Amino acid sequence: MNARIELPPAREVCPTTSRKLIAEGALLVDIRECNEVERLAFDVPGIVLMPMSQFERRFDELPRDRQLVLACHVGERSMMVTHFLMHQGYTQVASMKGGIAKWAHKGFPVSRPAAPQPAYAAAHGCGCSGKSAPSGSAEQSSCCAGEDSGAPCC
Repeated sequence: MNARIELPPAREVCPTTSRKLIAEGALLVDIRECNEVERLAFDVPGIVLMPMSQFERRFDELPRDRQLVLACHVGERSMMVTHFLMHQGYTQVASMKGGIAKWAHKGFPVSRPAAPQPAYAAAHGCGCSGKSAPSGSAEQSSCCAGEDSGAPCC
């Protein structure tokens, strides 16, 4: 029998609060697709790139014991993913309201990679192009886990 589970409302945080949470140890998870990240990227150390197209099969790579701030372009997709994670039992999750668009508008750190995907990924420690993050880490797996399946590397 399917029992209905009541969850608390999903939490949204503005970019300013997101920066504070990240400074306090929260993990920023960018769920935008690789082509979006190529145009404009968060310039935040330790960010995890996990495209929404890969999210359902890879979300369990994310820690459950750490605050997660999910971000997309304007906050709609990250809110959906926040709800998804809550249904999977994650309790420390929040969606960045306004996404990278509001983050950039506020003048917070961004980069505009001019290099092709593998060079960008290597510069961000994703494990592509010979430079890899620690084996098994979210940073390493969140970039190139899809390479063998033909999915794009970001």
